[in-house]
Amino acid sequence: MCAQRLVLRQRQELVRVLSWGGVEGLESVLDILLAWDALQWEDYESLRTLGRALSLTTRELLDLLYAKGEAACALLLAACNQALPDAQKAGLSLGSYGPPSVVMAPQPPLSSAQVLQRDRPQVVRKLRGHTEGVLETLLEAGCFTLCDCDEVRLPIHTPSQQARRLLDLVRSKGEPAAEVLLLYVQKAGNGAALSLPEDRHPADVVYQAFQHKLRSMVAAQSCFLSTYGGMENISLEDVYTEGVLEGSGEAQCPLGLEDLLGSVGTVNEEADTVLVAGEAGSGKSTLLQRLHLLWANRVALQDYLLLFPFSCRQLGALGWKLSLRELLFQHCCWPDGDQDLLFRFILDHPNRVLFTFDGLDELNPRFSDDLRHCSPTQPAPPSTLLFNLLQGTLMKGVHKLVTSRPEAVGPVLRKYVRKEVSLRGFSQEGIGHFVRKHHSDPAIAARVLDSLQANTALLGMCHIPVFCWIVSRCYEELLGRGVGSPQTITDVYLMILQHFLQHSCPQQCLLGPDWLQVHVDTVLHLGQLALCGLVSSCYVFSALQLQQYSVTEEDISTGFLVHSRNLTPPGSPHYEFLHVTAQCFFAALFIVLNNNIENSTIPKLFHPRNKPLSALASMCLAPCLHPSSVGDAGAEGDIQAAETINLQMTGAFVAGLLSRRHCDLLARCSLGPILDKKRKQVVKSLCKGTQRHFRSIPPPVEGEKKSMHAMPGFVWLVRCIYEMQDCGLAKEAVARLDVEHLKLTYCGVGPVECSALAFVLQHLRAPIGLQLDYNSVGDVGIEQLLPCLEICQSIYLRHNNISDVGICKLIDKGIQCEHFQKIALFNNNLTDECTKHFAKLLRMKKNFLSLRLGNNHITAAGAEQLAEGLRESRSLQFLGLWGNKIGDRGTEALSRALQDSPSLVWLSLVDNGVGSAGARALAAVIERSNTLQELWLTKNSISRDGVQHLLEALQKNTSVKSIWLRGNSLTADEEEELGQVESRLTF
Repeated sequence: MCAQRLVLRQRQELVRVLSWGGVEGLESVLDILLAWDALQWEDYESLRTLGRALSLTTRELLDLLYAKGEAACALLLAACNQALPDAQKAGLSLGSYGPPSVVMAPQPPLSSAQVLQRDRPQVVRKLRGHTEGVLETLLEAGCFTLCDCDEVRLPIHTPSQQARRLLDLVRSKGEPAAEVLLLYVQKAGNGAALSLPEDRHPADVVYQAFQHKLRSMVAAQSCFLSTYGGMENISLEDVYTEGVLEGSGEAQCPLGLEDLLGSVGTVNEEADTVLVAGEAGSGKSTLLQRLHLLWANRVALQDYLLLFPFSCRQLGALGWKLSLRELLFQHCCWPDGDQDLLFRFILDHPNRVLFTFDGLDELNPRFSDDLRHCSPTQPAPPSTLLFNLLQGTLMKGVHKLVTSRPEAVGPVLRKYVRKEVSLRGFSQEGIGHFVRKHHSDPAIAARVLDSLQANTALLGMCHIPVFCWIVSRCYEELLGRGVGSPQTITDVYLMILQHFLQHSCPQQCLLGPDWLQVHVDTVLHLGQLALCGLVSSCYVFSALQLQQYSVTEEDISTGFLVHSRNLTPPGSPHYEFLHVTAQCFFAALFIVLNNNIENSTIPKLFHPRNKPLSALASMCLAPCLHPSSVGDAGAEGDIQAAETINLQMTGAFVAGLLSRRHCDLLARCSLGPILDKKRKQVVKSLCKGTQRHFRSIPPPVEGEKKSMHAMPGFVWLVRCIYEMQDCGLAKEAVARLDVEHLKLTYCGVGPVECSALAFVLQHLRAPIGLQLDYNSVGDVGIEQLLPCLEICQSIYLRHNNISDVGICKLIDKGIQCEHFQKIALFNNNLTDECTKHFAKLLRMKKNFLSLRLGNNHITAAGAEQLAEGLRESRSLQFLGLWGNKIGDRGTEALSRALQDSPSLVWLSLVDNGVGSAGARALAAVIERSNTLQELWLTKNSISRDGVQHLLEALQKNTSVKSIWLRGNSLTADEEEELGQVESRLTF
């Protein structure tokens, strides 16, 4: 195949390789093309990559060389083959093209400038990192000014880019400057001016030694999982269970670990940061730890020669400025060899380096495009370094993998994200795997799993790994030694609190009703520390801070505080709560149990009205806090999204603790009247909060239903109401909700939120449509929603990872619900097994209107089962089955069932492998129907013969308004001709 055709055929892959590989790869290719005269100097200047998107430069380069012809394309392929490392060019077909003959047999040069251009790749390698001597020589010779030297020294340039900028300036200065530089380089070749090795290969001794040390360090940090309890270390391999990973956007395809840094799901090709988003406790940190271990053991991510892991929580604890070099070497892994040489290698090969940042939501400063920092050697605050790394201003081309709670990533940062991956926690099977791995005794594991199956609310919580760990850890309490089976997250955390206190002093019996009272001082000490940390965005505490809040060694021995490692400041030990959710729980305990909390604390917690965090700190902690600690609460008015999330989590725990179910437990530790007052404050705040949402509902558009698009804040209020387990409160909260449609798309609704929604929405006075598209409901969430199905006129569950198991339960319940009339289940995991249940629904529900099952896994066999119910339905108006595989056989079965339908208005069989035989069967439906208005048959295999049958049927039907036939087995001429014959055919 000729070179031009190779370039054209691989254009997309060439753009990806040359732009995703970092600036060094593309500029090395440009050096070679310039040396081989494939590019003129004017061409090169128009393609200068500084400040431009690499993909744009690459596309312009491909356009330019393609226009130059076959010879130029051949040189491009040869240059890519010579300049790019094997890993980067893997998958490309570069042919056997080589340098031009004039390069193989060089002619005498005419000038020094031509020599420098001909040998440009070699000169760049020799000058890299050694430009200072050249600049001094050129300055002394009068060829360069100080401004010229400063332009070369710009810290945004890598050493290779400094060498290229030097060459470019020398060319612009003319032959005298070129002669000085050429003489300098020739002396360097003889060892007179430079003592340079040739371009160092990754196998260099210094690099290999550092890589070996880095792998050993990462392996040591990752091979043992420090459990949430902080009291033991167990092998990560023994307990690691994969969570559910999904890409972002409409497709939301499932991903594996190998896809995290791949091209699948890319939305911004110019960026090089991958974001893994998940709620607190979903397993983000453990996922990173797993990836670190796989890299250290040479199992995965081997395209990356170096991997630098960082914790944003630890970065936030650094109180001083530092440079990128200091961050890598002083706070990650100290090199034993030549640091300058190693750092130059890192800067020159950013595409072979991976940075991971865990817990971006725990770093409190606000990110802004104004905080620009491009120098890898100049100090800056850690947050500034981080943002500029993510943005690409600092060390452009290095790959970053970041974890965070989704709410904490704002639009300023999100525009620099290459792709976003959602971590959904455990699947149903994952819960079983984790519990069995956690318990070596199969009998105990089986009993724990049986107890989860008997308590679907708890099973729903266990989809979040931190709750699954708590349940596994507290199996004795769960199986009957402690309180009753937990129903709320607060119940779960009270169970782990009791468990830890029991094990910190096993000689005492903590299972009596006064177990919390015995340890109330410990709880208050830890709670005060936790709340102070939340309002000041502090998650790492010094020994001085512990002393300030009277935290003793006995308090630490409970296991809720663990040693903070890695980046903490040197000196005395530092501590952190075992998980951010535990810190929120203790903060809530302090608010509830402290009798000196200000009266306005709880109302402000549930509706802060954008109060500065320092003000909220004063309200929550005064008079308990030292004045100095409140002053550290952060900049005035600087409320961050992550801080809001933590305060909301704290509020949910406050609501749960003040539930009447726990009043006997708390009354032993605090004054009853004060607890009652706080409980009334929570109830009033929650009712007011929901009413504020209801008042914001706009009036309906004429002809449409009145709808409310609920925001995440509404979901939080519903969760707080659920934590209180107060039916009267739930009824009062929704008493004034007057809508016909409630939309909760992209709200992070999982099984836990489904429990809360069902608890509250079941008290609505009138039926509504409930839209839960693009969430994580799953089969367990479906079961949690069943109590509110009575008030659902319609339910929309697009892309929620629902299988036949969950749908069967929903249908069994839906048949009994008078108002239930519509269901939409696009993009789930439904198979033929569910269709017999839908057939039963259609037979028994005489008022059922709409069934949409697009993009599932239904075949002809499923269509035949569904037809049994369609035959008896006299009410169904909308049937959507697009994106399945029913084929002609399934279409024929559906057509026979629908021929006499008195109600069908709309039918979609898009992308179902329908051929002309299926079209012939549908023609009979058209011919006999008096109600059908739209028929969608796009992206099938219908030929002209099949369309002819549809045309004949349309001649006998006046109700059909349109039949969509785009993307079938028709030529353009046939489409034009048939469209002229019948205007209702849409091609």
